Amino acid sequence: MTDSLRASDFDFDLPPERIATEPARPRDAARMLHVAEHLADRIVRDLPGLLRPGDHLIANDTRVIPAQLTAHRGAARIGLTLDRPLPDGTWHALARNARRLRDGDVLAIDGSTSLTATVQGSATEGSVALRFNVEGEPFAEALREAGALALPPYIPRPAGPTAQDAADYQTVFAQHEGAVAAPTAGLHFTPELLAALEARGIGRTTITLHVGAGTFLPMRHDDVSQHRIHAERGDITAEAAARINAARAAGGRLVAVGTTTLRLLESATDPAGVVHPFTGETSIFLLPGHHFRSADLLVTNFHLPRSTLFMLVCAFAGTERMRAAYAHAIANGYRFYSYGDASLLERATCAGA
Repeated sequence: MTDSLRASDFDFDLPPERIATEPARPRDAARMLHVAEHLADRIVRDLPGLLRPGDHLIANDTRVIPAQLTAHRGAARIGLTLDRPLPDGTWHALARNARRLRDGDVLAIDGSTSLTATVQGSATEGSVALRFNVEGEPFAEALREAGALALPPYIPRPAGPTAQDAADYQTVFAQHEGAVAAPTAGLHFTPELLAALEARGIGRTTITLHVGAGTFLPMRHDDVSQHRIHAERGDITAEAAARINAARAAGGRLVAVGTTTLRLLESATDPAGVVHPFTGETSIFLLPGHHFRSADLLVTNFHLPRSTLFMLVCAFAGTERMRAAYAHAIANGYRFYSYGDASLLERATCAGA
């Protein structure tokens, strides 16, 4: 399926001034482009009226950690971005100057009086496995002391992320710590919007996908078949799966909040459309031609040109429809990327079109 796809097929011109560097305030005041048979300009606060009683919202409840660290091994300075915890208790991390690291090297973490990390095995190009000297809450406390948010490179913060970013870059659903980046569609939701959705008769379930550092990495090949999605750890409890399946069985539509939610749902849904409990890693790559089994609608932000996420929304709603939607958004001043505006996509009956 990927053999004939090129990254250049998913390119478009995006003026730099369309890139948001601050979120809308309040969050649910952001604009939202409704993409169905026709395009309609809305705001996020309109969402309850665009859904039906019995529809079911599914959101990602991962919580962003301060994943950016600076370490030293002797005089060598090593920049680290934590990616994901591994089953053996180590952390996979992206590392600048990774080739300088050797098995057994002990790194002192700047900004902490006690946190250290030991290199496990040989570092590969750009990444390393680390075992920290503390776990659990002491580790979380050390990260809060020494770490910084790994904001996307298109949100310029010359002096580093601000205290406002620490609040802005966390969703109302955030519960389980482990994400490097925010599941940004969830940033648009407020307690008031959730109350309005509940009053409308729309159910809600959360699942967990810890967004990894790989989300910031560009595609390095024009040939899409050469690209590999970085694995991310996810969890769908038996209770969550049962609630989602019950909503669909009762005739409700499933509304995925964000591409991370959709990727995890697709990883856990069988050909009959039944969602199963899931615990583990997924590296699913959703491209035009994919037959979606889970969500009927998708709330998502506007994504980068040539990105895997723009490919995903083309797969979900149709390539030509999404090209038209993005052209409309650019022409009409929508704001793009993590702090930008939203879209509500209805799944195309033939999503590869």
